[in-house]
Amino acid sequence: MTPLIEFKEVSKIYHMGDSVVIAANKISMRIYKGEFVAIVGQSGSGKSTCMNIIGCLDVPTEGQYLLDGRDVGGMNKNELAEIRNEMLGFIFQQYNLLPKLNLLENVMIPLMYAGVPVHERKQRAMDALESVGLGDKYAHKPTQLSGGQQQRVSIARALVGLPSVILADEPTGALDSHTGREVLNILQGLHSQGNTVVLITHDNSIAATAQRIIRLEDGCVVYDGPSTDPRAFVHAGRPVAEVPGEGGAAT
Repeated sequence: MTPLIEFKEVSKIYHMGDSVVIAANKISMRIYKGEFVAIVGQSGSGKSTCMNIIGCLDVPTEGQYLLDGRDVGGMNKNELAEIRNEMLGFIFQQYNLLPKLNLLENVMIPLMYAGVPVHERKQRAMDALESVGLGDKYAHKPTQLSGGQQQRVSIARALVGLPSVILADEPTGALDSHTGREVLNILQGLHSQGNTVVLITHDNSIAATAQRIIRLEDGCVVYDGPSTDPRAFVHAGRPVAEVPGEGGAAT
């Protein structure tokens, strides 16, 4: 079976004056359709670099990134934008909703870029809002909603294009624990419906909600396996609960 996402010894190297920073160091991994995977690590581990490459926001310096069998590394900016719009749905920590547009208009934006006819994009946007429990608020502006509701709108916007991959970057980072749990429940529900979800987080208690964990340290994969395995929550040879600054341990 062809992986939906495949890194083949992917490296990302930045030259900053006389210094060389290796943000990702020969990372290899495969993510298949229908998986719920958390990529987890502390600041500087390389997880944001991986997120940018998976999301076609950046390309590897070395190695290959294949998205549904297509080599992303050789694409130009227009091709990258096209494959992003076609295959990826993004959920960010900051909701990135346009304050002057109502919820329906915000959710319709990806369909507008995709050239979907007006009537169809309105219906699909309404369906997406209803799927996250906000169909009755379609005419509201983002500022009229709570943070959790705004994040649900961003989830609806990510879903409306029927993406192959839902890419969630610290999706609960701006939320309280109760509201964050609601958002994670939505992501788990999407996974149970057969969606592929890739969650980027520094928080181990959030990573534990995924089916599989890929742990990064210093730009390298140090664990790749089930979230039920205690080794998923070991950092530098120590349980993460004992590591200062590391997100909460699995619960």
